[in-house]
Amino acid sequence: MAKVLITGASGFIGTHTVLEFLNNGYEVRGSIRDLARAESLKTMLSKHTEHIQNLEFVAASLTEPDSWAEAVAGCDGVIHIASPVPIEQPKDPNELIIPAREGALNVLKAAQLAGIKKIVLTSSVAAVSSNDKGDSAPQTAADWTDINHPTANPYAMSKTLAEQAAWDFVKQHEGMELTTIQPAMVLGPALEADYGSSLEAVYVLMQGKYPMIPHMGFSIVDVRDVANLHRLAYEVPEATGQRLLCANGFRWFKAISACLSNEFPAYDKKLPSRELPDFVIKILGLFDPVMAFTVKSLGQQVDYDCTPAKALGWNPRSPEDAIKAGAKSLIDLGVV
Repeated sequence: MAKVLITGASGFIGTHTVLEFLNNGYEVRGSIRDLARAESLKTMLSKHTEHIQNLEFVAASLTEPDSWAEAVAGCDGVIHIASPVPIEQPKDPNELIIPAREGALNVLKAAQLAGIKKIVLTSSVAAVSSNDKGDSAPQTAADWTDINHPTANPYAMSKTLAEQAAWDFVKQHEGMELTTIQPAMVLGPALEADYGSSLEAVYVLMQGKYPMIPHMGFSIVDVRDVANLHRLAYEVPEATGQRLLCANGFRWFKAISACLSNEFPAYDKKLPSRELPDFVIKILGLFDPVMAFTVKSLGQQVDYDCTPAKALGWNPRSPEDAIKAGAKSLIDLGVV
């Protein structure tokens, strides 16, 4: 039975990836920052797998290089997911860049010293799409974010620099194999009430926080399909050396809200159906940094070429399935 280290094992993508590997015959060691959470995580995960006995946890921190030797010991491969994902962007990009880049390098160095060959690293479409290509054609694995581009926020900078550092490291160490995964907006079912930042858009809509919504949207992928792609990237030899973009369709906020309204009519009065005029957001952007960043995405549709992932056998759910599953989990967990 192969054993993999999954970093960031308590996060939204991390928990689903732990389940994906457990349910497909692996032993899993999950890294978390605080071992005090280990038992509650096992209790939560045990509701979704019959193989909880094959899971163990270890404490490790992105910015503590000495913590990773024990984490990788005895493992056959590493799935590196841990990285800061904020709801609001910090003023200082280094708050995200340093832990993301240094964390990736700390994990890779520990894996290399332990003789581990195969690494799968979670990046993001944020490391692909802030460039001058615009919405004229789908972004591909050959595209990279320009960290000096006006649309590159601190999160995009952190994911780009961390992924580039990982590719550079592997090129310098013969025998190591790297595959990176670039998910779009990750929706789908939360497993616990602390759902992190990924489902924030669905939460905000269902809470009725805003009577109108901006004319903007996202490419969407289900968290279960992101987890599945991590396993395929680990198992399929052809995945080595690839950047695998994963999304399955773009949806405007208005369409997301309409999907929720149709599926959950009890929330219909809370869900906005009208779009806020662009000029209003531009005016608000003069005073609100969050709105100022939103201005850059108004009316822009960015699509992604995911054919390399599908060539590995990846068959993702629809955006609507991801939207509805995410909302239902928030309802079932009592979050909304």
